[in-house]
Amino acid sequence: MSLNSMDVNQKYRCPAIALLLTIAFLVLPHPAHSNYYSVAPDPGDLLQFNGVLVDIREPYEWQQTGIVEGSKTITYRHTEDFIEHLEPHLNQELRPIALICRTGNRTRQAAHLLSQKVDAPVINIEGGIFRLMHLGYRPVPYQDEEP
Repeated sequence: MSLNSMDVNQKYRCPAIALLLTIAFLVLPHPAHSNYYSVAPDPGDLLQFNGVLVDIREPYEWQQTGIVEGSKTITYRHTEDFIEHLEPHLNQELRPIALICRTGNRTRQAAHLLSQKVDAPVINIEGGIFRLMHLGYRPVPYQDEEP
């Protein structure tokens, strides 16, 4: 039985999030915050993420571009307020928390600050939703949860 290049790629491909987190845990130094990580996953790998994905942008930005399917929408302005709104989505298993914004600038800062306040791994999604859209991902429309 022969494998074409598509089969070979699928056979040996690991989800980018798992691979990058493993590398980050084992290799990359994180002297200031041992639970802070920065990754640039492919859209498909992000959709398979087994943690809490939080879009920290402003509501008007969610309306403009949509959001990553399955993400929680909690605007980040102040760390303490953000943690208060994030708490109901967390659990005792310390699942990773991944933050996404428009281009990755806000999440880099927010992830650093959040990593000082929680025990769970905190992940900055590099390049934000714009990078994912550039890779071909089409966000789902944002549905305001308030009446």
